[in-house]
Amino acid sequence: MAQKRRPRTTLVHGGTRRSGYGEVSEAIFLTQGFVYPDAEAAERRFIEAGPDEFIYARYGNPTVRMFEERIALLEEAEDGFATASGMAAVNAALFCQLKAGDHVVSARALFGSCLYIVETLLPRFGVEVTFVDGTDLGQWAGAVRPDTKLVFLESISNPTLEVIDIAGVAEIAHAAGAQVIVDNVFATPVFQRSLALGADVVIYSATKHIDGQGRCLGGVVLGTRDFVRKTLEPYLKHTGAAMSPFTAWVLLKGLETLDLRCRAQAAAAAGIAEALRDHPAVARMIYPGLPDHPQHALAGRQMETGGTMLAFDVAGGKEAAFRFLNALEIVLISNNLGDARSIVTHPATTTHQRLAPEQRAALGIGEGLVRLSVGLEDPRDLVEDLSQALDAARRT
Repeated sequence: MAQKRRPRTTLVHGGTRRSGYGEVSEAIFLTQGFVYPDAEAAERRFIEAGPDEFIYARYGNPTVRMFEERIALLEEAEDGFATASGMAAVNAALFCQLKAGDHVVSARALFGSCLYIVETLLPRFGVEVTFVDGTDLGQWAGAVRPDTKLVFLESISNPTLEVIDIAGVAEIAHAAGAQVIVDNVFATPVFQRSLALGADVVIYSATKHIDGQGRCLGGVVLGTRDFVRKTLEPYLKHTGAAMSPFTAWVLLKGLETLDLRCRAQAAAAAGIAEALRDHPAVARMIYPGLPDHPQHALAGRQMETGGTMLAFDVAGGKEAAFRFLNALEIVLISNNLGDARSIVTHPATTTHQRLAPEQRAALGIGEGLVRLSVGLEDPRDLVEDLSQALDAARRT
């Protein structure tokens, strides 16, 4: 039995396959198909392919399989399947196991595209959805029914950074026979192991921290081998949301530095939150690592750190927030996160703009709210840049 490696070692070596050339860096197998030595071998492979046998790039590829195995080892999952984007992973994890008449319970606070799938697409196909305040276990208990098929949540909500008690939700869901699906993007696989906390399926947008340098889209769904191969894989094989081999290679390179990057970003985020929380232009600072965060104690139990993301309300609403954004010199205005570059977003006018004003208000997404993804720049430069921009936000 192979010795269990620590995460940083796994992120460099896990899942590696070498060709006959003995290359150091993983090979990119840019092929859409594979050749069989004879007709009998082709027949056998379509019945049951072995671990190093591939049929078609939509079904699997050696480079993609290296990525799947490496991230599964990090998450301590039995298996995983990579997808073309994070939203393809969310879509597949839900639709692969739901049918008309099923019941789903979901946290109300979700990324805009996740909310579209749960709020609009699932009901369109006959799935009943009940929304709850994800931080209230009483609401979860009241919403889960004997016919509930699954529950869905973001472990840390986008963009208001609510932290959900995964173990508590899992206990409620499992008592009713429901599966727990967790989107763990904000917490990252470095700082939180959702499967160990009771989740059945974990989703990542690899576009974010896993790539970490703004280069490509990707996603992955992780869980038991039985779920991945018997329920998820057939759905993805036949609907086509396959990850490209080149993307998988880029993400393998991202995994090598994931632990180092996330720890540096989280340390910087904690310092920035502390430095800016009392700025006159900051009406509210939201960071799970701060003692005044409503779920600070829970975040301390579930996560190693407060994470790489923070959010805050700029006093003065949209106009002040826009003055802040437009005065930034280092931090970029964009809608990605988990990047080496610090990125700021105004959710009310971008990622959550399609929501009605009353929906945004219920989620705590005000006109002055900005979401900050902390990058790898010197934290002192970031504090200086953010401070001068906040000063500019106060000027009329």
